[in-house]
This record gives sequence, structure tokens and C-alpha cells, in this order.
Amino acid sequence: MRWGTRRFCLVVAALCLLAASPVSAVQPDEVLPNAGMEARARALSAELRCMVCQNQSIDDSDAALAKDLRVLVRQRLLAGDSDAQVLDYLVARYGQFVLLRPRLETQTLVLWSMPVVLLLAGGTALVLSRRRARDASAAPLSSSEEAAVAQVLDRLEQETGRN
Repeated sequence: MRWGTRRFCLVVAALCLLAASPVSAVQPDEVLPNAGMEARARALSAELRCMVCQNQSIDDSDAALAKDLRVLVRQRLLAGDSDAQVLDYLVARYGQFVLLRPRLETQTLVLWSMPVVLLLAGGTALVLSRRRARDASAAPLSSSEEAAVAQVLDRLEQETGRN
């Protein structure tokens, strides 16, 4: 392989790796100077849902509300709040929906139990349908059905014997 082709392949590979790296919506002016505090803010932001996008964390979202929430998280951390206090503050303000993984409480019990209920219902339906199929296939043929099957088999024997 020539040097020019090899260099081109390396550049393309590097660009592919850069393109595949995770993208964050955090703006440079939002970053806290303390690296430990910034890591806490990023971890909290990854747990919070963007209320506009609804399927992204506020850390990944470019929405204006997500930016406001990221700034609010950082302000609460700078004010001395613990991670739990920040989450409690946002849940009190926006409800459980702001959490990407809602807490297990009486209000969210249905949400958390639904996958198990659906799995059990699907398994039960599968077992019942297989039993019905097995029972239906085990029914004996009537004498007229047996005679019809015998005729078809005789006709097949005659046709295959001729060819």
C-alpha cells in the first residue's frame, strides 16, 4: 500500500472515530471550574429527562429548557446541595417525569410492575394457545373423514404408480 493511500485511510479512520464519539449538549459557559463538581453535575444531568425532547437526558438535549435545567443543577450544587437534594428539588418542581428512571413509590408501582404483568400474561396466553392447538390436533377423525382420506391416498398411489 502506498504512503498516500495509507495516510488517507488513517485520516478517514480518525474522522470516523471522532464522529462516533458521544456528543454532549453542555455549552462551555455551563462547565464548572471544579472538575469533581462538574462530574457530579454531569452525572445528575444524565439522570434527568428533557421535558421538551422527553426521550433524552438534559445532558444530551439542545433544548432551551434543558440548558436551563443544566444551569439550575449546577447552581444547586454550587449552593451546597447534595445530589439527592438536587433530585428532590427537581422532582418537587416537575414531578417524577423529570427522572429518566422514576423512583419506586406507590404512585409509580403500576409503571414498574407492568413489564412483569405483561410478561406473565404473554406467557400464560402462549401456554393456553399451545394447549388448545395440541388438544385440537388430537381429535379423532370421523368415519366419513377417514373414508375421504383413504380415497385421496388411493388416488395418490394410483397417480404416482402411473408416472
